[in-house]
Amino acid sequence: MTAFVNPYKKIKDLHPKEAISPGTGLCAGCGGLEGLRLAMKELGENVLICNAAGCFTLLSVYPFTPLKSSWLYTTMGAPVPAAQGVRDALDIRMAHKGLSNDENLLVMAVAGDGSSNDIGLGATSAALHRKLDFIYFCYDNEAYGNTGFQLSAASPLGSATQTAPTTKVHPAGAESFKQDLFEIWKAQEPTYIATVSPREPVDLSNKFAKAKTLQGPRMFICMSPCPTGWGYDPKESNLIAKLAVDTGIFPIKEYFEGKVVHTKPPKKRLPVEQFLERQKRFRHLFEPERRDDIIALIQQHVDEYWRRYE
Repeated sequence: MTAFVNPYKKIKDLHPKEAISPGTGLCAGCGGLEGLRLAMKELGENVLICNAAGCFTLLSVYPFTPLKSSWLYTTMGAPVPAAQGVRDALDIRMAHKGLSNDENLLVMAVAGDGSSNDIGLGATSAALHRKLDFIYFCYDNEAYGNTGFQLSAASPLGSATQTAPTTKVHPAGAESFKQDLFEIWKAQEPTYIATVSPREPVDLSNKFAKAKTLQGPRMFICMSPCPTGWGYDPKESNLIAKLAVDTGIFPIKEYFEGKVVHTKPPKKRLPVEQFLERQKRFRHLFEPERRDDIIALIQQHVDEYWRRYE
């Protein structure tokens, strides 16, 4: 199977051409937008994006768009069925109606963690079973962000959301660990899966350049710090994204040809509270009373994950 063989080494080596113009309607400091921006620099303009209803609905609003590629807006559960329809139409046109190879499009579904883990997961599973040739980009801000930041299956233990607030009866807020979307995809043996972070632009760019050379289902889960929902100053988005990686809470890895490789393992993992304490959604773990039991449980969960690989 063909794969990307000339990886970037430094930020200055990354593709210089932008595929998303500045000045979008998304929130300042959106980590998901930075991740998509870097991805599109590698994928280029010959892409059709099937966007699920979510935060990125505001990215391209008729008649204005920051994108040089095509954009198809769908319901929250339908970006993958839309991608299937577009891919089928392109294949039929190329086979029978004289569509040339240079008119072919790379089809990409773009969805938040709510669509990816919950509402759209059934259709996605069916597409994986059919080995649909597409890229899936999940911007993971760990809640339903555009409707008020409600609990999703990606919301981590101990976080406060609009539908899982911290109360006397439920002091932790969200009481379940985050669903592992990486492992759900991996169980169906797709072509490629990767987790990426906007704070690791070289790693992210190399992975998208690699995925562009492949065929079949290819999934990206992008750590997407959310100033609005997570509760921090937008200028700290890069710091928050970095701490997610350095504490080991968000492992940077890829699955390819049956193997999982951690591409940016923390050199020395920091305590998880350094990530938690900077965000309003975890403030109840530190004041008015410090919840060492919940913090220790989160740390234990991270330690157990890395113990399997270290």
